[in-house]
Amino acid sequence: MTNWTETPRLRLRPFTPDDAADLAALHGDPEVMRFIDDGRPVPRAVVENSTLPGFLAEYRELPRGQGCFAAEEIATGRFLGWFSARPAVSAGLDGGIEVGYRLRPAVWGRGFATEGLRLLVDRVLTDPGVERVVATTMTVNKRSRRVLEKAGLTLVRTFFLEWPEYIEGAEHGDVEYALSRQDWACDRARH
Repeated sequence: MTNWTETPRLRLRPFTPDDAADLAALHGDPEVMRFIDDGRPVPRAVVENSTLPGFLAEYRELPRGQGCFAAEEIATGRFLGWFSARPAVSAGLDGGIEVGYRLRPAVWGRGFATEGLRLLVDRVLTDPGVERVVATTMTVNKRSRRVLEKAGLTLVRTFFLEWPEYIEGAEHGDVEYALSRQDWACDRARH
């Protein structure tokens, strides 16, 4: 692989204003948003006026290789969703670079989430200034937890926060996953 932004099946690229409709459809999907934020779809106007401009601003504000990147299938050029790597700011996390993703339900179960997250984790941890990648999800979100594990992250803890709005399963808490640069380098040396 000559380009850090590609695997044999998917490409990560910066978002552009032309991605507004695809991003709005993704964030407006109830299945996608079920375990995120307040568990509700995000209105198109919010995506167009806040979410997408925020993603575009990150390319100027964050170090190269960090931000939120559109994921597309190489064979078809079809928008699959996104993958992100940013300084950790999610509730319950303390430091590190937080990785995450959102994909269209039509491509769930095909390995794209693991493939894209591995690509991003490898990219982030090659930066000598990054010591750790982290991620969080709801304890009941078994699919996302499995993706994090397949991408090399390990369960660190379960934690409980007070959320302004109840989401089904919140009583089981949230989980933090992490991978240190040292563990990542040791794993790469073994393979």
